[in-house]
Amino acid sequence: MFILYGPLIGLLVGLALGGRLSGLAEARIRWFPAIAAAMGVQLLLFGPLASLIEPGDLLAVAAFLGSSALGLAAAAMNIRQPGLALLTGGALLNLAAILANGGVMPASAEALAVLGWNGDHTDFSNSAHVAAPALAGLTDVFALPRWLPFANVFSLGDILIAAGCGTFVAFSMLRTQAASWAGDA
Repeated sequence: MFILYGPLIGLLVGLALGGRLSGLAEARIRWFPAIAAAMGVQLLLFGPLASLIEPGDLLAVAAFLGSSALGLAAAAMNIRQPGLALLTGGALLNLAAILANGGVMPASAEALAVLGWNGDHTDFSNSAHVAAPALAGLTDVFALPRWLPFANVFSLGDILIAAGCGTFVAFSMLRTQAASWAGDA
């Protein structure tokens, strides 16, 4: 859930710089239905369906990997948009770590301890403690403090995704402002 802070910060920056919400509505996103589908699948898998799915369920892992690959492809189709190169790079790092670790994003014991969680799962999750993860530097090694809303573990890829989302939101909001400034000149 760390990634949710990116668009929120982008929104605040956009508003502080005089941007308009209408700029977000005017943004041209290619493959938008694919992005929405990928996000929807993951929201379901790790939200309301998580308690109904056994950890390691092959169909759920396949849905997770497939939706991640679809989201990455859709982000790559929009790479010329402000921030989407960062987002695409972050998604690629995350997918590499997940594939290298059998369909799960490893979370470090230290990051999990910040949340007061031992890593044992009874629900399906995209993160789990792995003793010796492949590509360890790309895994969930950071954690938000428990007192923050949406506290969770996160990775370098998640940081890039959040930064890309925030950049996209802020620049999209400022596009209409930039066009207005150009018209005044």
